[in-house]
Amino acid sequence: MPDFLLLTGLVAIVLTASALASGLVVRAPLSFPMLFFGLGFALGEHGLGLLAIEPHDKTLEAIATLSLIFVLFLDAVQLRLDERANWKLPLLVLGPGTGLTIAIIALAAWALLSATLVQALLLGAILSSTDPVVLRDVIRDQRIPRSIRHTLGIEAGTNDLVVLPIVLILIAVANGQLGGAGEWFTFGVQLFVLGPVAGFAVGAIGAWVLGKVDARLGVNRTYQALYGVGLVLGAYAAGVAVGGDGFLAAFAAGLAIAVLNYDLCDCFMEYGETTAEMAMLLAFIFFGAVLSPLLDTVPLEATLGLAAVALGIGRPLALGLVLWRANVSRAARAFLGWFGPRGLNSLLLVLLVVHDSVPHAEWLLAITGIVVMASVVLHGISATPLSACYGRAVARSTLPEERESQAASLWQHDESCVTFLAPADLARRLEEPNPPIVLDVRSRAAYRDATTQIPTSIRVLPDDVAKWAASQSHQRSIVAYCT
Repeated sequence: MPDFLLLTGLVAIVLTASALASGLVVRAPLSFPMLFFGLGFALGEHGLGLLAIEPHDKTLEAIATLSLIFVLFLDAVQLRLDERANWKLPLLVLGPGTGLTIAIIALAAWALLSATLVQALLLGAILSSTDPVVLRDVIRDQRIPRSIRHTLGIEAGTNDLVVLPIVLILIAVANGQLGGAGEWFTFGVQLFVLGPVAGFAVGAIGAWVLGKVDARLGVNRTYQALYGVGLVLGAYAAGVAVGGDGFLAAFAAGLAIAVLNYDLCDCFMEYGETTAEMAMLLAFIFFGAVLSPLLDTVPLEATLGLAAVALGIGRPLALGLVLWRANVSRAARAFLGWFGPRGLNSLLLVLLVVHDSVPHAEWLLAITGIVVMASVVLHGISATPLSACYGRAVARSTLPEERESQAASLWQHDESCVTFLAPADLARRLEEPNPPIVLDVRSRAAYRDATTQIPTSIRVLPDDVAKWAASQSHQRSIVAYCT
């Protein structure tokens, strides 16, 4: 276990180095996970030998637990359950997408590493988890159509909902905890009922109480942020206390807030994301140090072969199935197929295997670590150039996904409900006392090449129309101008 001074120094490095390197990361083919993973490896036993951490280290367990419960809670809070159409993609991803990815990776693990059935399925589930941290820079890149960024964001935020229970079930099977039907029933109730119900109750009651107290007495924004952190930790503790799973309880607490349409202060979302970011980057340092002495314990060539299958075959094939009927370009399919990185979430999941003392758990940790390292490097160095390349493709010509603002729209493209207005009619209406608002929603390529513009028109990117409309409160009619 690292001493207090070393731990304080690592936290200081995370906070200062991430801020100073933020501009470089945006411009260069780098990512924060790559930098901090590499730092942890350099500080580990095979590097400078300054940070010696065992897989069962309590500090690592605490940081990993904190990271995972924040990730699950924030993912659930940000779900938009009132937009039913948006659930087509998550259902496809959670069903055939995740299932096919697990099967392909498990088959590769069995063939390349001679893993047992349970070990292969564990690796398949663990390496099917996509990481929103590694995806963050891609999702924030405004050159990429919003519908594509929305698709990646939804997938990264929902597939752990399926992967985590599968991993927990396989851990119980590997440890021989499930025998007869009665044990399976008890385990199912603990996993899928007790923990989620406790977490849902904490999230719902907690958000309701905060709303009432804030309306009557007022609650300072700073303390609202702290209150949100308390809800996350309380949901995890409640789930464990009733004999369920604390991680699913944390997700259920966030889900309660989304389902019941309670609004947490935006200050909590910012503070919670900042806290989670710090914990996740610190976890990357720790995992780098943990994996440093373990890499020699697995066959490198076979493990790199598994990484190639996980990153280059399983994910693209699964997304190809999910997006078979979607209205997207080939460039978009290739972009979505590549950016499904394995990162901190996979390491957190395999750490559950280690701390439950599954046979050969450290072997599974080393394999997962190599695949994650390959993903962090490959996706990290490719994010900037591939985003720029795809952005140039969008700028050169109008791609179908550019006209849509969200993932659901990729399956819904109906022009029959659109009313068209002739130029002369628009000119006449613009001279009226209450003229319409004219939105110039031409594609990036069409707008760049245009030499004319409608007077008084407002430029809005076609995939930003929904966001623009949500921010408006006036009652004037709107005319959209495109090509």
